[in-house]
Amino acid sequence: MCCIAALQQLLWQSFPDYDCVRDFNRAACHEGDQSLIRAYRKDGSAEVLGIQPAAGSFPEDIIWLDLIKPTREEEHFVEACLGIPLPTPEELKDIEPSSRLYVENDAIYMTASLIYRADSNHPLLTDVAFILFRGRLITIRYAEPKAFALFSASLLRLNGQCDTGAKLLGHLLETIVDRTAEILEMVASRLDSLSITIFVNRKAAKRRPPRFLEDKLIDIASNHQLVSKLRDSLVSMSRLVTFLQSQPVVRHEEDAAELCAIVARDIQSLGEHTAFVGNNITFMLDASLGLINVEQNAIIKIFSIASVVFLPPTLVASIYGMNFQFMPELAWNFGYPMALFAMLLSAIIPFLFFRWKGWL
Repeated sequence: MCCIAALQQLLWQSFPDYDCVRDFNRAACHEGDQSLIRAYRKDGSAEVLGIQPAAGSFPEDIIWLDLIKPTREEEHFVEACLGIPLPTPEELKDIEPSSRLYVENDAIYMTASLIYRADSNHPLLTDVAFILFRGRLITIRYAEPKAFALFSASLLRLNGQCDTGAKLLGHLLETIVDRTAEILEMVASRLDSLSITIFVNRKAAKRRPPRFLEDKLIDIASNHQLVSKLRDSLVSMSRLVTFLQSQPVVRHEEDAAELCAIVARDIQSLGEHTAFVGNNITFMLDASLGLINVEQNAIIKIFSIASVVFLPPTLVASIYGMNFQFMPELAWNFGYPMALFAMLLSAIIPFLFFRWKGWL
């Protein structure tokens, strides 16, 4: 790493404006811990910035700085260029509202919990910092939520509509909310499939493999975990948007204020839909547990009926298995077949009685 830093510094001193420096930085970042500083211009174009030995200022047309898993050196470089402090990873994890939403040195600091790896079996939440400062947006994140990739890919299609950091943040929040809605639709589709496989007719249920419902409980728990994280993310997003709407930089920009209002309404509707999906998951969990109890009770019922059916034949066999000296049937020629017939009849009569009662 020391050799890389020395070679990088030599390139900056020899060719301060040469594109190979930027390409070298990009390669070095991807070979290490995947830390990047992406700079987006007003026309939607993007580039990867490297750490310059002498910190200056960013070009005026750079409207968004996206810091992905930044190192302390990269954070110090951006702080020196902007003149404001950046929150550390430890500060991002603070759950107090005063630590997540505040204004300092004309910079608006906001932190929200966003979901990532939603398509996997282990979805996670990551804390992302959004900073508005002098018409620019600065984001700090230590994960890759899919909404950021979708938004960065759509910047060129906006045709310069994001000429301020507030508007850019509004469109970014809109993309995040759209991604959340997409995840909710995915969960609803999964639950529909689970409902079809769990609530089947009686004949199909008999052909299911053992522990089928127990395995489905794991799928239900996985979806419940995803919905819970979505609910937490929406709560943090709602607090962020409410705080953002109260800031003068947003109130004085009609487009930004309108975008924030749209995002706030979408978050509210998604919150209601999330509660509905959560209720469906709770119902499916209770129903699955009920079906498991029904199947277990059916097995116990079969053993109970079998014990009752075989009890009279056992009684007959026990009687004629006694070793008393005076038992008239022992000397009878038809005693053995009559004992067998009595045992068979004593088993058939309870069986027919249970069928007549509808217990079988």
